[in-house]
Amino acid sequence: MYPRLFEFGAITVYTYGVLLAAAYLLGLKLATTRAKARGLDANRILDLGIYIIISALVGAKLLLLVVDFKSFTANPRELLTLIRVGGVFYGGLILAVVVALLYIRRAGLPLWTTCDVFAPGIALGHVVGRFGCLFAGCCFGKPTSKPWGITFTDPFAATNVGTPLGIPLHPTQLYEAGAEFLILALLLWTERRSRGFAGRTFWLYMLLYAASRFVIEFYRGDERGTVGIFSTSQFISILLAPLAIAMLVYLSRGMSPEPKRVAKAA
Repeated sequence: MYPRLFEFGAITVYTYGVLLAAAYLLGLKLATTRAKARGLDANRILDLGIYIIISALVGAKLLLLVVDFKSFTANPRELLTLIRVGGVFYGGLILAVVVALLYIRRAGLPLWTTCDVFAPGIALGHVVGRFGCLFAGCCFGKPTSKPWGITFTDPFAATNVGTPLGIPLHPTQLYEAGAEFLILALLLWTERRSRGFAGRTFWLYMLLYAASRFVIEFYRGDERGTVGIFSTSQFISILLAPLAIAMLVYLSRGMSPEPKRVAKAA
């Protein structure tokens, strides 16, 4: 782990922040490239991407505030940690989707084609972002005796995000990065085999991510909030997976083909 990339006087550059920025930029680059191939207005897609990035950052921190509300109210000084932590991915995803839907409608972009454009970029960004979590020591796993367990040693990580030190833990950051990479590969492979219908790539991403996140949550060891017997993210996954299946069935029956070219907005 390497939570601090370098220090220059009073200025500290955190590895997580650098990789998070790289994640957003790579995801946005992939989205704009895909948009051009489909004839979408690249400028509007870029604007949409910026709105998505901002809303994802805000949403992730807001959901973290909700799931750890008791901790924050017990120690209000902990609110300052929201500045330096990424938050809960699902919170960012949900708010980003809401903001994106509003922008897409206002800009007159084709709804599901635009969503399809962004889905692989989200997966790519998540791969890079989880490596940031690994370097920072956050989103850590439960103790394990497996040979691939990872042991954190940096006291800064323990102070900053509560990472247990000197204990082999499940590398849940790598589990999720690996799952997202496989999802990315599958999304691109299914598109290559058949363009299918508009919305397939987006909802397939939602389904696959919900399934993978549900499983990985069993190995997480950090505090994430609960809904009944499930973690917050597992509960959201339980709601999201059947919704994704229903949308895939609904859109496939409509068989609205993804257009190869879409006229640019005036």
